[in-house]
Amino acid sequence: MHPMVKPALRRAWRERQTVQFGITPAHAVVVGPVDTATGSFLDLLDGTRGLPLLRDEARSMGLPDGKADALVDRLAAAGLLDDTEAGGRAEALRNRKVELDRLRADLASLSITHRKPGAALERLAARRTMRVQVRGAGRVGAAIASTLSASGVGRVDVLDGGLTEAWDVGPGGLPAESVGERRDVAARLLVRRSAPGRSVRAGAPGVRAADAVAADPAGAEAGAPDDMSGGRAAERPERAERAERAERADARAALASGGGAGLSLVIVAPRDGLAAYAPDPASAERWIATGTPHLYAGVVEATGVVGPLVLPGGTGCAGCLAEERTGRDAGWPLMLAQWRSGRRASVTPACDLGLATTVAGLAAAHALSFLDGELPASTGARWEVTLPLLDWRSERIAPHPVCPCGAAGELEGEGMAGTGGPHDTMVG
Repeated sequence: MHPMVKPALRRAWRERQTVQFGITPAHAVVVGPVDTATGSFLDLLDGTRGLPLLRDEARSMGLPDGKADALVDRLAAAGLLDDTEAGGRAEALRNRKVELDRLRADLASLSITHRKPGAALERLAARRTMRVQVRGAGRVGAAIASTLSASGVGRVDVLDGGLTEAWDVGPGGLPAESVGERRDVAARLLVRRSAPGRSVRAGAPGVRAADAVAADPAGAEAGAPDDMSGGRAAERPERAERAERAERADARAALASGGGAGLSLVIVAPRDGLAAYAPDPASAERWIATGTPHLYAGVVEATGVVGPLVLPGGTGCAGCLAEERTGRDAGWPLMLAQWRSGRRASVTPACDLGLATTVAGLAAAHALSFLDGELPASTGARWEVTLPLLDWRSERIAPHPVCPCGAAGELEGEGMAGTGGPHDTMVG
């Protein structure tokens, strides 16, 4: 172990013998009493020394034998130490400099939320092994997909139909140049462009998409973009065209199978937010049957929704939500059938760009929290926010006894609340 005080937690002295690591109450840790020798020893915990050398340095400072190990143990238990030499999957990611440099801010955040030394890099490396399917490539879905890809998720599949419209364009989502192209193809190109570790940035001045694919074989494996104009398709490398055909076949197979096999998470982010606000239970039957976690997110009218994150058999699902709503409002099923099948008054659905970007960011954050091994607040619950006041509110989606998902028969655990203030650790 090469211990390092986590640099993401800012240090400040509260008084002469007490130091606080971290600013916010959720993460702050107060250490004390800290005498002069102990304070100097803390400065040595920068990741460049192993424990044998730290013991020698501590002895030369006049600290008693065993004090170095005791300090390291207590600081590690308090969540203040990282290990710069963590092995396993972390070692493989450490050797990918371009990719890791793109993810250093994410790594710093993970070091705060995951206390064990070396856990942050391990979690980041684990993301590379995961596969997420995003169903929808509108303003919400495309931004979610690009965020997950940029955050190090190894494979992000995007499913949607039709051509990109001008109102699909948004920051972090589909770019203006994708208007007129197939939505799914444009979204997959966006995912590749967003992925860390790319040495050639597609979309940069003077860089054609075909050139970027040719320079990035790993990205080419995910498919190449369609050129709807037909003028430059012949310029793409043959390898990229073969990869594109293979990816289309994979997408068709995933769509036919319901997208459950081999997926860490499915995110339902349809362009028509009604399908996220009032999801059809039939569309989730395959995910329930295969035990595939799935998260709903979208914008309907002027309301954004994130959740529920459904853990099949354990939390309330789309069927539970439908049963609960019908129990409260007998007219709901009739109106819902009309909304789903009737002719819409406007071709363009309402989707405020700021609201869509907010929903996409929150949904991506909840998804990453789940992929990193946590149970975010959207688990079995839905968060809603409505324009113009933008007040967030949550609603628990309780398992319904008549829903065939079976979640109503499972015991539900209770989360542990935080203390709301700095944690104290004694080093003396």
